[in-house]
Amino acid sequence: MNKKLKGKIALVTGGSRGIGFSCAMKLAEQGASVFLASSNPERLQKASEIIREKTSCESAFHAADLRNMEGCQDTADALIKHFNRCDILINSAGATKGGIFPEQPDEEMLDGFALKFHSAFRLSSMLWPELKKNSGCVINIVGGFSRTPSKDFMVGGAVNAALGNFSKALANQGLQDDVNVNWVHPGP
Repeated sequence: MNKKLKGKIALVTGGSRGIGFSCAMKLAEQGASVFLASSNPERLQKASEIIREKTSCESAFHAADLRNMEGCQDTADALIKHFNRCDILINSAGATKGGIFPEQPDEEMLDGFALKFHSAFRLSSMLWPELKKNSGCVINIVGGFSRTPSKDFMVGGAVNAALGNFSKALANQGLQDDVNVNWVHPGP
């Protein structure tokens, strides 16, 4: 097994399942220690145990609501307290709901932006000094609807488009600060 990420510390939001969990597993397979964040402590504990068992790499977690500033700050603080550094940030939290305009409730739009966009913005900002110090990287998981809008997924498309735009702008800042920033469109 290739361990080219040995000694690196990665925070993965949405890390208890789905794309976030898969990212965390791949990082651990490459030797990174992973810190998982999501809102469900039971799923986080199970995911963390699976990663440790399959990779023998350290895996820790923190349960928090990343929709708000306090949850993001608590997560960043818990990561630094546990590992004393951050080299990799993967923003994978947030599955926005589909819906038909104009019936889709305003709350679903606010929730989509709060979890997917605001958490990525806040955690990137909070951890930027660490990432800059360590010549780290940020990877934002941005859904394909950011580029190909759908009438029944307007909120998700708008949230992902905002995250894509932020990712491009942050990548320009990363060029100055030696932080590699990318966004990934999963799926077809």
